[in-house]
Amino acid sequence: MTLPFAQQMLQKWAEFYPLGVAVGTGGEAQLFGGDTGPDDRPISATVHASLLDGIRRARADYRAVAICSDVRLPDSDAVRVELEHQDGQVMAVLPYTKKRFSRGVEYGELRGGTATRQVWT
Repeated sequence: MTLPFAQQMLQKWAEFYPLGVAVGTGGEAQLFGGDTGPDDRPISATVHASLLDGIRRARADYRAVAICSDVRLPDSDAVRVELEHQDGQVMAVLPYTKKRFSRGVEYGELRGGTATRQVWT
């Protein structure tokens, strides 16, 4: 749910703020964003921190969460998805390149890896 939405935002706006999805204890999914405050162009790290804080406060209602962010890797931009379940965590990274003279985004190969637990610590 987070990755397709992030790709839509990149296609339409060439960027996006961190967003999250939580799967409730009953299996329902919920998409949400962090508080951007009164600033029209808040710092992504501030939005990410707000999002994470809200997830942590409500973690008893969730069994899994995903936080999706637009990040910079040493060799490209990427969509990072941090997936965390009550029992473990994982991270996926999807590198991308913005096309220079036309609208659009080209994606590399999805990479997996490990992440640090942030919600259920």
